[in-house]
Amino acid sequence: MIDFSWGEWLSLGLLMTQVPATLQLLMRLAAAPFRPAPLQPEAGDPQHSGRVSVLVPTLNEAERIDPCLEGLHHQGSTLREVVVIDSRSQDETVAKVLAMQARDPRFRVVTDDPLPSGWVGRPWALHSGYLAAHPESDWILGIDADTRPQAGLVDSLLKVAMAENFDVVTLAPRFILKHWGEAWLQPSLLVTLIYRFGAVGDPPETPERTMANGQCCLIRKSVLSEVSGYSLARHSFCDDVTLVRALAARGLRVGFLDGSCLIQVRMYTSLAETWREWGRSLDLKDASPAAQVWSDAWFLLMVQGIPLPLTLGLSVLRAWASSSWLLLGLWALNGGLVLFRWGLLLGIRHSYANPPWTFWLSPLADPLAVLRIILSSLQKPRRWRGRSYVNFQPNPEEAQSS
Repeated sequence: MIDFSWGEWLSLGLLMTQVPATLQLLMRLAAAPFRPAPLQPEAGDPQHSGRVSVLVPTLNEAERIDPCLEGLHHQGSTLREVVVIDSRSQDETVAKVLAMQARDPRFRVVTDDPLPSGWVGRPWALHSGYLAAHPESDWILGIDADTRPQAGLVDSLLKVAMAENFDVVTLAPRFILKHWGEAWLQPSLLVTLIYRFGAVGDPPETPERTMANGQCCLIRKSVLSEVSGYSLARHSFCDDVTLVRALAARGLRVGFLDGSCLIQVRMYTSLAETWREWGRSLDLKDASPAAQVWSDAWFLLMVQGIPLPLTLGLSVLRAWASSSWLLLGLWALNGGLVLFRWGLLLGIRHSYANPPWTFWLSPLADPLAVLRIILSSLQKPRRWRGRSYVNFQPNPEEAQSS
């Protein structure tokens, strides 16, 4: 029998888990350096005039909707209309939209009906907007109120959708970070997505690995008509991923592309808000089987959560000077994962607009980011965007069929 110390047995167990996870990570990101370049703004084509209806769901968005409205105002004639679906805001949201409507008649406001049982607010608002959209529009573009669309966005989306025969095109944005805390935590949370699902632009491994960003998501209107609008995602707090994965499972073509030159987003304003608001949906449990959620959480723990603490701990114990090849191998593997993670910052830097210096220290937040994913996987949202979901109970049969 091999005479190992308890530390060596622990090292062997970790190596047997971390080595396969590391190989999976490297294979998943192997094509990242060769991913397609970011989409660029496009000039309008008169032949495409009026083909796109934009839907903007709102609930008390007065403090951040102005850049979104202004950016949509500067889109060309491909944009037929902007339908703002307001869920009875108590601030100046509607007044701001009406002020824009006076400048640009393509804007209009509709108020969605009271939230039906089994629906989450955002997919219900989008569904209401889809029903209210102009019948002659060929495409529906969902845009969130916290985004800043750049001129040429709509034409660029339509061009790539038609050229690549996509049924869905969704974009990763350029993030605007201003507070030191969000610049420290947010990139670590973003990396949890990259580690699980690959780089933007990479084809998904399976429909269950398809990614989407509901902040900017273009869908053929005929596709939405076939699946009863946004009802496939009615129960989901990550409705964008839920809907797009359901469409991908039906054989439809989905493109998740780099939109950093086309759309910016200012999501949250502090470390605490980033932890609370973004972290509670990144587990994607509403769009994934439970086995996938927990296997992904374990994978993240192995390749992102524990490498830094292990490297530091083994360095204090001087693992590199140990006569045990197991301890030395564990130290080298985790040190390599830490270096890989810091190198990844260079790869995602273009996704941020002049972030604070704490961006470069974000790998130090990785253990917290993975902890946030695990905690979120254990919890059901009780409040979301000002609405209470304490008693929310989607129909289990409906949720399964979606």
